[in-house]
Amino acid sequence: MRFPKFLISAAIFAALTGPAFAAGSDDSKPPRTTKTTIKCERGQIYDRKTKSCLEAKSEAFSDEERYDAVRELAYANKFDRAQMVIAAADAPQDPRFLNYMGFINRKQGNMDAAMEYYQAALTIDPDYILARSYMGQGLLSQGDKIGAATQLREIAARGGRETWAYTALEQALYTGNHTY
Repeated sequence: MRFPKFLISAAIFAALTGPAFAAGSDDSKPPRTTKTTIKCERGQIYDRKTKSCLEAKSEAFSDEERYDAVRELAYANKFDRAQMVIAAADAPQDPRFLNYMGFINRKQGNMDAAMEYYQAALTIDPDYILARSYMGQGLLSQGDKIGAATQLREIAARGGRETWAYTALEQALYTGNHTY
């Protein structure tokens, strides 16, 4: 069986980083719109220090700042711009970036690619409940209620019952509305 290159890279990343991402992330509030979305062009992030848009690959930015920009751009449906920021990351195989690649692909209707990215994120960090929530919403959009419910149970089993990730997937299961 042949594995996609990014899955092999994800496995190597997991081996090198160990449990650094074990806690997962909730990201409970949608990001607020900033000048990154409003003012900057493709492949750029707004830098508050210089009060200008800089290339995402600039050393002025950490991957944490790039991640914030990716979330903002993805929520604003600026998918190509979000992907450019991910490509500029020092660690594009970070489960958070893989999760947003899944999110972007799901929103664009590329469900097979989305599921591969979610699975890659979960291979690195099985406790990453936001990836489980987004994956569950993707499964639900394909009519797989059992798969979505399985992800909901996984979130609960990993201590995520009181999180946005759990609540969003639970509501999606009950209402059929999977907008995130």
